[in-house]
Amino acid sequence: MTVPATPLSEPQPGFEPARALRLARETLEIESAALLGLRGRVGESFAQAVQAMLTVRGRVVVMGMGKSGHVGRKIAATLASTGTAAMFVHPAEASHGDLGMIKPVDLVLAISNGGESDEITAILPVLKRLGVPLIAMTGKAGSTLARHADIVLDSGVEKEACPLNLAPTASTTAQLALGDALAVALLDARGFRPEDFARSHPGGALGRKLLTHLTDVMRSGEAVPAVLPDASFTQLMREMSRKGLGASAIVDEGGRVLGIFTDGDLRRLIEKGADLREVKAREVMHPNPRTIPVEALAAEAAAMMEQYRITSVLVVDRDGVLVGAVNSNDLMRAKVI
Repeated sequence: MTVPATPLSEPQPGFEPARALRLARETLEIESAALLGLRGRVGESFAQAVQAMLTVRGRVVVMGMGKSGHVGRKIAATLASTGTAAMFVHPAEASHGDLGMIKPVDLVLAISNGGESDEITAILPVLKRLGVPLIAMTGKAGSTLARHADIVLDSGVEKEACPLNLAPTASTTAQLALGDALAVALLDARGFRPEDFARSHPGGALGRKLLTHLTDVMRSGEAVPAVLPDASFTQLMREMSRKGLGASAIVDEGGRVLGIFTDGDLRRLIEKGADLREVKAREVMHPNPRTIPVEALAAEAAAMMEQYRITSVLVVDRDGVLVGAVNSNDLMRAKVI
């Protein structure tokens, strides 16, 4: 038997909207205060941690249990996407074989608010024998984890946002923010650029904009509409219709671009009542049109179209010879725009 859903508007037993709003605001206030307190404690140890991560020959191995483990996965992912080779290893799985993933050339960032997580403390002696540098992110400076660490990052908070002061809330927010701070400092020290970020995110919008070259999306060879200056208007129209670009280049015998004729030009000529039966391509073309180098990114072609309010761009080599063409539809299909 299907139990009917409770209407969203029906009051739930024990639920007080005003109390929920108050707790929400208190949570945000507590976590904001935790981050401000953390800001005041970032000091020499933070700089030492950044230096250690910069110079490590292997990877930064992030560890954490429970909620700290979830935060650790995010920190490892952020580091990896911003130029620092990193991975997450589950401490419990490390005791059952995954410790083999960690090499002496690596560095371990262990996260534990209390610093006494059994799964982490159990593998500390092994890490020491391997000679792996250990950075501890913990809220307890006197904990087992902190005592074994080479560098200690203080992520302590005055209290959790949980009304019972039990569930990791403010403490995990502090860990996450401190991890972001490490990633930002590292990417700055590495001179990390948008192009580097794009290489780690080829499937995203930034990746498409920074990694897609004109040669990946442009029309080339026989697909590029082009006629000689003495071509008749009929030949020009046939070339435009056959190639479907919405424009045609006018080139000399060597293939160098002399001009362009577009659908918009045709519409304006018709509106003026021009007699097009005997005209040549050279008489109706726009001379010296906008062109773009073949080495350019597709995003540069998109920017040119937007700046000059045009829908097609001719692609040329260093000698001005026509090698391709691209229009806004081509860029849209490639998801560049």
